[in-house]
Amino acid sequence: MPEAVIVAARRFLKSFTRPGRVLVAISGGSDSKGLLVALHAALGTAEFDGFSLVACTVDHALRPESADEAAAVGAFCAELGIPHHICRWPGDKPLAGIQAAARRKRYDMLAEAAAIFRADCIATGHTLDDQNETIAMRGARDQGQGHGSAGMAAAMLYGRRIWVLRPFLELRRADIRAFLGGRGIDWFDDPSNENPLFERARVRASLAASGDAPPPWPGGQLRIASSARAAVLLGEHLRVHEGLVAGVAATQAGRMDDPDWRRALMTVGAVIGGREHLPGRATIERLSGFLESGQAGRMTAGRVVFDRRRGGLYLYREPRNLPVLRIDASESGTWDGRFNITSAGGALTICAEAEDGAWRQRLIAAGLPEGVAKRASLVAPHIAPADVGSLGSMAAEAEVECRIGPYDTFLPGFDRIMADTIALLFGRDRYPSPPVDDGLTEMAG
Repeated sequence: MPEAVIVAARRFLKSFTRPGRVLVAISGGSDSKGLLVALHAALGTAEFDGFSLVACTVDHALRPESADEAAAVGAFCAELGIPHHICRWPGDKPLAGIQAAARRKRYDMLAEAAAIFRADCIATGHTLDDQNETIAMRGARDQGQGHGSAGMAAAMLYGRRIWVLRPFLELRRADIRAFLGGRGIDWFDDPSNENPLFERARVRASLAASGDAPPPWPGGQLRIASSARAAVLLGEHLRVHEGLVAGVAATQAGRMDDPDWRRALMTVGAVIGGREHLPGRATIERLSGFLESGQAGRMTAGRVVFDRRRGGLYLYREPRNLPVLRIDASESGTWDGRFNITSAGGALTICAEAEDGAWRQRLIAAGLPEGVAKRASLVAPHIAPADVGSLGSMAAEAEVECRIGPYDTFLPGFDRIMADTIALLFGRDRYPSPPVDDGLTEMAG
């Protein structure tokens, strides 16, 4: 149904809260090229005055022909009168995990291009076929949280700075190709999409061979509801002290049979531990058994100590493998995956706090048990002028904020309510809202 492509493009543009500039990530493949052409056609009417299109091609420089393909995309954009920018990934590439590294680099460069063009968002051509592959891959390695079926979100915030929108998630690739074919427009096929060395290519081939149509995608509605409920539970039962310790009421600590609470607690644990991902299924099962038992004691999982006491549960970073970080004058860095630190003056050295530092007294003043305060203070950041090192006192010329590891790089739109709640608990502002109406602002209250 070629007309479905135009319908999807128009529906996407109508979802904006105000007209804006859209940067289309275009590789030259059918999906992204179809997105660019459909949006260009939709913007040819007076209905969408105030909108504009720009485009960016990321050349990963992994194939000899990639530079010529990027140039050809640029020429195609010029024919349409759409400003186009090419970003090239320079230097040596990692030998392992190349697809994950390429994904991160691609979004980095797209975000830079969006800043250059002053675009309000990035639009990508992900399709229902991509969604089905993603759901299959995530389902195979679901971490016991039961949310792999949510798939990709229609909106994703990258790096706390730019929203990535996916207007074609309900369209089949075949429809997009029929749309382009009807207009006499060709495209490139990336050979890596068929390379069995990559998980997605294997899953794609398996889905094609099975011939079974996957069940209808629920659009992440269950995930949205789960995240909203998790946010309420966190607000009611969890408090964060100095960005170092999360305290949970004793009556809630053992309720790991509640999937929303379990995911909420594991997400907070990932923040405390400076991790971007939750622990694996086996670890969560062991931890759940420990917490459900109600027995006092301590268990470590994902670099986090879960300290169960009669008065409640306390989470804090384990005091091992703490790094030393140097930050140059007026520069920023992330220490231990937990704190973003910016020098407002000279160069700084960040290491772990000494045993009797100021953090301990602040945690005790906050009402924490002395044993918890002592252990947690040992993993607090000690910030000193670089030429003084561990002998100096905390430098006044440093800005410190907590890093929310699971969401500060990739925030799926359907987790925004829970992410905002966690950010506020850790003394941060809410995340930026998307430029489109995602229906969550009213839910968040």
